[in-house]
Amino acid sequence: MQQKRFPTTRLEAFSDGVLAVIITIMVLELKVPHEAGIPGLLSIAPMLFIYLLSFTFIAIYWVNHHQLIGRVEQCGHWALYANLAFLFASSLLPFFTAYVIENDMNSFSVALYAASMIVTGITFFLLRLAIQSLLKETGDLSQEDTATQRKHLASLVLYIAAIPLAHVHPRIALGVISLVTIIWIVPTAFAAPCPDKTPR
Repeated sequence: MQQKRFPTTRLEAFSDGVLAVIITIMVLELKVPHEAGIPGLLSIAPMLFIYLLSFTFIAIYWVNHHQLIGRVEQCGHWALYANLAFLFASSLLPFFTAYVIENDMNSFSVALYAASMIVTGITFFLLRLAIQSLLKETGDLSQEDTATQRKHLASLVLYIAAIPLAHVHPRIALGVISLVTIIWIVPTAFAAPCPDKTPR
């Protein structure tokens, strides 16, 4: 029995709204330094770095989400639930971002931050698998999809490696987490635009 399909328009609109709220909540966590001038800005540099890192992750997920969902016109229950799981995991990022900032990037807070990245990455991977199953049905699955899937798994491996590393050197662990953003941004910057959806 074929799974019931739903238009992706509401899924995209809801996801865009949730991700926009997540970014808004994160920026509200930024505190104005008590000290004026350059020294004041330098005092909150770690806070700005963590915010930039979290913002970049949400931005990367938004771009990939747009490109992924833009390839299908309809989706099934699995894609809807996987998308909700991804949004739930993403909605926790402002909390973990604030937690790292409030605890001065100590070992436990950075390890917890990496763990949140793993959960978010896994939920998005499930969404990717759900969409790819639809693409496979229509014959639109390509070798690029397989390569992207491998890159996604490699990103999860880096997140996992960052957890024990955080207990040795938290800032290096954050560097490993930051490496994932570079892995995704560079190819995305030169990726072909997502084709418009047209009725088939």
